Amino acid sequence: MSVATEQKVIINEEQKNAQLDGFYKRNKKWILLAICFAIGAAIWFFPVPNGFDVNGWHLFAIFFATAMGFMLQPVPTGVVTFIALSLSVLTGTLTIGDAMKGYSASVIWLIVAAFLFSAGLIKTGLGERIAYLLMKKFGTSSIKLGYSLSLGDLLLSLFIPSNTARSGGIMYPIVHSISEVSGSTPEKNPRKIGAYLIQTVVQTENITSCLTLTGMAGNLVIIGFISQIANVEISWIGWLMAAIIPCLICFIAIPFVIYKLYPPEMKETPQAKIIAVEALAKMGKMKWQEKVLAVILVITIIGWATTNITGIDATTIALLAVCTMLIANVINWKDVTGQANAWDTMIWMGGMYGLADNLSNMGFFESFADNVGQVLNGVPWIPALIILTLVYVFSTYAFASGTAHILTMYPVFLTLAVGIGVPPYLASLVLAFASAIYQTMTHYSSGPAAIFFGGGYVEQRTWWKLGLQLVVLYLVIFAVVGSAWWKVIGLW
Repeated sequence: MSVATEQKVIINEEQKNAQLDGFYKRNKKWILLAICFAIGAAIWFFPVPNGFDVNGWHLFAIFFATAMGFMLQPVPTGVVTFIALSLSVLTGTLTIGDAMKGYSASVIWLIVAAFLFSAGLIKTGLGERIAYLLMKKFGTSSIKLGYSLSLGDLLLSLFIPSNTARSGGIMYPIVHSISEVSGSTPEKNPRKIGAYLIQTVVQTENITSCLTLTGMAGNLVIIGFISQIANVEISWIGWLMAAIIPCLICFIAIPFVIYKLYPPEMKETPQAKIIAVEALAKMGKMKWQEKVLAVILVITIIGWATTNITGIDATTIALLAVCTMLIANVINWKDVTGQANAWDTMIWMGGMYGLADNLSNMGFFESFADNVGQVLNGVPWIPALIILTLVYVFSTYAFASGTAHILTMYPVFLTLAVGIGVPPYLASLVLAFASAIYQTMTHYSSGPAAIFFGGGYVEQRTWWKLGLQLVVLYLVIFAVVGSAWWKVIGLW
């Protein structure tokens, strides 16, 4: 073959590849939708296994196809949810009342209320004030600054249930400002201090998301699955009690470990204190809205921590807090209606919650667990739980969203764990905590990861390396310290 002929063949191949690439880009939505429908149809028409209700199996087909839609995202998640709910009714699998029952669930309104707390903290500036006060007090060296920013994120996590909102709305802008003033930019001297602070704060997000039931929105999704699949109820204080010891050890370790693995070139940080002083001076004295909000948030936390004593539902406490914020003009009704993230989350999460609740009522999860238990009969539950947890955590490499990973994988793995005889309460929490610690393992695995990586301070290879090292550290701490602590408090 002549050189001219070879070049012609190469050009033709490049043209074909370009045409295929162009075709995919033009039709990406329809291709991905077709994949989701094909997966759902394959499950729908598969012979119903023994022990499963026909309607339950068909609903599972819709549920799984919906989860794939969340993962592939051919259209926004709210649209995927509307399609799923419509199909469940059109096929006669559910009545319209059953399809919509997820929107009346207590946990869904707790999520909405928690997002509104975020609006109050950002609007009043109370969240920023907390972070700057800690910087002013402790930010004299890079490691102290790392701890002070981590502590700020920890305090904010008690009130802001979206780790993405905390990252994008409060923590990342502060980190970016400190880095730039210190002469550390993505283009020039990123290792001076910016890269260290980026990794310290984003890794702290994992642990603050894990510490409380309201640490991230995914935890509230998980609570719904737990009640439906494991048939146990976990309170705010119950979650905190189980998480507090391993989380605090991880929290204390993170700034120091990153300081050793990925040390900043700049050891002293006098600029941080100057930035904090200037920012606080610009903010002025605490406005009365900030003071009112601070009181409301403290009372809300106390209320959540004492639900077992008072008997008042956590959602009721949260809604009362929102009402107080509105009456006190901390936020107004436009702030409520303008919270697009809250209502978007309610739409898709309420729909998925409703589908899962109906699956539970049809006995699907119980049948699934029984079948798994028979297959794995004789396998000790402790090594089986370890294997399940590791597979669950590292499967996040295949997902571009922490929430999509939870929606797709958590109910399956929890059902598997219960089916092999793991104590339901323990299985629920182990997988729940695992759902938080992998949130920044890759630069695309969650909202906080995407925000902090987007700053450009840490290259992808380094991000993945540190992400893997830190996840292994978390797993070891939770396995050794966590399991011992859970034994002490009677979880197994």
